[in-house]
Amino acid sequence: MDVLSDAVAAMRTGVPHSNRTVARAPWRTHFPAAGNSAGFHVVLQGSCWLLPDAGEPVHLQVGDVTFLPRSRGHAIADSPGGAHATGEIGAETVLLCGAYSLDSAREHPAVAELPDVIHLPARVGQYSPLRAAIDLLGHEVDTRDGSGAIAPLLEVLLLFMLRAWHEAHPADSGWVAALRDPAIHAALAAMHAEPGAPWTVGSLAARAGLSRSVFAQRFTATLGTGPLTYLTWWRMTCAARLLRDTDVLLRVVAEKAGYTSEYAFAKAFKREFGVAPGRFRSQGRTEAA
Repeated sequence: MDVLSDAVAAMRTGVPHSNRTVARAPWRTHFPAAGNSAGFHVVLQGSCWLLPDAGEPVHLQVGDVTFLPRSRGHAIADSPGGAHATGEIGAETVLLCGAYSLDSAREHPAVAELPDVIHLPARVGQYSPLRAAIDLLGHEVDTRDGSGAIAPLLEVLLLFMLRAWHEAHPADSGWVAALRDPAIHAALAAMHAEPGAPWTVGSLAARAGLSRSVFAQRFTATLGTGPLTYLTWWRMTCAARLLRDTDVLLRVVAEKAGYTSEYAFAKAFKREFGVAPGRFRSQGRTEAA
């Protein structure tokens, strides 16, 4: 079980999209903050600047990847003072850009701890899976013959961008540390694989290969929350996704979330989201329409 990909999948809503952009200097394109949108830019040819509405400019060269995990206004331009109009005879820059919709109301800790701007510079021998995903996505966007494959490739690209950042930023606590700790990772994988199982601190400690007390202390010190608190959060996140994206019966949603009683589940869900499961589902359908 890939815990990081599972966490990202639970947060994603809607269908991701991407496009290939060709610009000649002088040029500047602004991307306003837009709801729950997260975006990325990959420089395929030339160079440019990422200009956050709030933050320092970032110079991007061929092969560089930048990812903005939450809705933040920014611009892409040929220079820090690039004009808004697109030129016709200046240096050419080719970009692969895209966007994802992420549920900011249930932002997973793995994403919450990311900075507003992630810059992954092109370096020989680094981020090989990410480079391969970019090559495949660029090919699909160019040819349009395999348009059906673009959405799955964008999902893979998102995962690889996050993996690359986590690998480049080791830490003693948080999700970076949790993904590197075999014992904590084993417990997280168990919860993610079977959120409805009757987990206890003891049974999770057994999965981690640690004593109950050592496991509880280590999990809390690493992630800043207890194992059963995280389990409840994850169960409710999975339940919300089922309610939003499927028509399965409430009884089935409750069982998958580890509840034998629909009433107990509805009470816990309302405590977490502020609305009953049925109301949450109908609101989601109204917003989608």
